[in-house]
Amino acid sequence: MILTPTDMAKRNQTPPLQGRGKGWGLSANTLADLQGRARSMRNNPTEPEKRLWRNLSNGQLGGFKFRRQQVIGYYIADLLCASERLIVEVDGRTHDSERDFARDCALSTLGYRTLRVTNDDVLRNMAGVLQMILAALESADVALAAGPHPHPSPEGEGLFR
Repeated sequence: MILTPTDMAKRNQTPPLQGRGKGWGLSANTLADLQGRARSMRNNPTEPEKRLWRNLSNGQLGGFKFRRQQVIGYYIADLLCASERLIVEVDGRTHDSERDFARDCALSTLGYRTLRVTNDDVLRNMAGVLQMILAALESADVALAAGPHPHPSPEGEGLFR
């Protein structure tokens, strides 16, 4: 039986080699479990997530690209604009503010900003939600324009919008 590198990583409980990203130091089994859960969440979105995605997909909001249910470390982000390192979380009534704060702090140490919107806001005030997201995205552009990154990527590499 020939095993793929991912199968070998699962067998050895080591982080897999990732085509993109760094594997986050997670075991292959943990990463596979998170990716499976993210896939399930993409296939069964809540109504507010569906509606917001319709307005963010295909670069509709200022040309910014978003991904749904993206694995970042031990977490799954509802919506991610990777180029601006902005996470948009659509929260219902069941969210625990202490856990959300801890999660936001952990993601912040990885260089991500988190913007939280409620289900009610998405359902009742989509224009306001989109304006708030766009303002957060554009504020990142202003911060980037303030000066060069202290650790620039090698010539010709990096994320493009």
